[in-house]
Amino acid sequence: MANAPLLQLRGLTKRFLGVTALSAVDFTARAGEIHALLGENGAGKSTLIKVLTGIHVPDCGSIALSGQPIAPRSPKDAEAAGISTVYQEVNLIRALSVAENIALGRQPGRFGFLNWRAIRRHAREALARLEIECDVDAELGSLSIALQQMVAIARALDLRARLLVLDEPTASLDQKEVAELFKVMRRLRGEGLGIIFVTHFLDQVYAVCERITVLRNGQLVGEYPTAELPKLALVGKMLGREVADESGRAPAQSAPATNPAAGAAPPVLEARGLGRRHAVEGVDLALRRGEVTGLAGLLGSGRTETARLLFGVDRAESGEIRIHDRVVRLGSPRDAAQLGLGFCSEDRKSEGILPNLSVRENLIFALQAKRGAWHTLSRAEQTELCDRYIAALRIKTADAETPIKNLSGGNQQKVLLARWLATQPEVIILDEPTRGIDVGAKAEIEQLIARLRADGLAVLLISSEVEEIVRNCSHVLVLRERRPAGKIAGDEITPARLMQAMAGNA
Repeated sequence: MANAPLLQLRGLTKRFLGVTALSAVDFTARAGEIHALLGENGAGKSTLIKVLTGIHVPDCGSIALSGQPIAPRSPKDAEAAGISTVYQEVNLIRALSVAENIALGRQPGRFGFLNWRAIRRHAREALARLEIECDVDAELGSLSIALQQMVAIARALDLRARLLVLDEPTASLDQKEVAELFKVMRRLRGEGLGIIFVTHFLDQVYAVCERITVLRNGQLVGEYPTAELPKLALVGKMLGREVADESGRAPAQSAPATNPAAGAAPPVLEARGLGRRHAVEGVDLALRRGEVTGLAGLLGSGRTETARLLFGVDRAESGEIRIHDRVVRLGSPRDAAQLGLGFCSEDRKSEGILPNLSVRENLIFALQAKRGAWHTLSRAEQTELCDRYIAALRIKTADAETPIKNLSGGNQQKVLLARWLATQPEVIILDEPTRGIDVGAKAEIEQLIARLRADGLAVLLISSEVEEIVRNCSHVLVLRERRPAGKIAGDEITPARLMQAMAGNA
């Protein structure tokens, strides 16, 4: 029956080593309905999906499907109960055919021999349900990402699914492919299937979903009919603040005033029409000495993707990057470092620190890479650098030989800042520099950013916290749905204006 409760989660709680990822969360999905599950980084979306699909076992709470209690302990248990999941990264076997992937693990046959005719017929029937025409003998890896997604959905539905979870299915699709996927989703909804749609793209939510559930910091914010929740209000619920003042009035702690001389000066780094398919498009950005420029937007808006293009981690497919008005080609981060750029990644643990090495070894890493293997830093130079930056940045460590993994998150972040400052960059890109650190450490990092600005560096600050952007930036580029959504400067930088731009109301 349409709109009947299909899935009911009650009081779901999950902890990891003392960290509460979900706290007494309730969630209801209905038959014949597409339900969006939204939230920023750390909201608990992934944990909820993993509990639902048996990857994690909840610490407490209950799960019921069609009114019957279930307790999946593996994805196979979840599938047997009628819950199937399709992830952003298609987790099928690219070297096998379409038919083999759809039938994998349940191939028909007798006496140890597979019935290939039945396998192919069954695959065609599974695809026909989605009105997809495809050569079932084709190797999966030879198909477009969109078709691979459809094959994954066909396989999921072949398991007699009653509930389909789509986890970021549109992240690698273009607009035409998204439209085709939505046709399939609406058709399945019409058949009475319940669909949970996890996405970062708000326009897509309003195009295809009847209801929205918002999580924040592992807690339920609320469930809302899509038609009754304006985009601006939705952004406020995701970020944890309501837009009480939409007038654009500057708050008491406004952004630092733009230095007139710096504003008139040519940019150190300029991006013109910068883009990469499925990452970000049409970015125009100018970074000047003595300015902190903000890059704001919701998760998935293209913030980190822009940083990776600017630092040569990924190669741009369109547009150009200029440094001191000269077009440059960044083939690698080494190229960027040689040209005077530094980059602190948002993923401090995986892409920043070398956990088993000392503070000293982590701090001198970028400078040594910039100088090359034939110009090694002497131990005396290393010691002098470490002593200087440990004192200047007030890094709390027993000594420079302490393994960096023994430091707090805030002090690890300071070491990473020192790593790039030691290279004497002209431009430094800070991607979520205060994420995951305590309030006191955040204040110290923001003080360091102010010092970098005063020292004449061009700073690009990427942050999901609107207040952090307001406090620190004199110019802001807002990204939305992987495209620029507005530029805001000076006293116009307020939480209300930023959130309006993120919601598409600017």
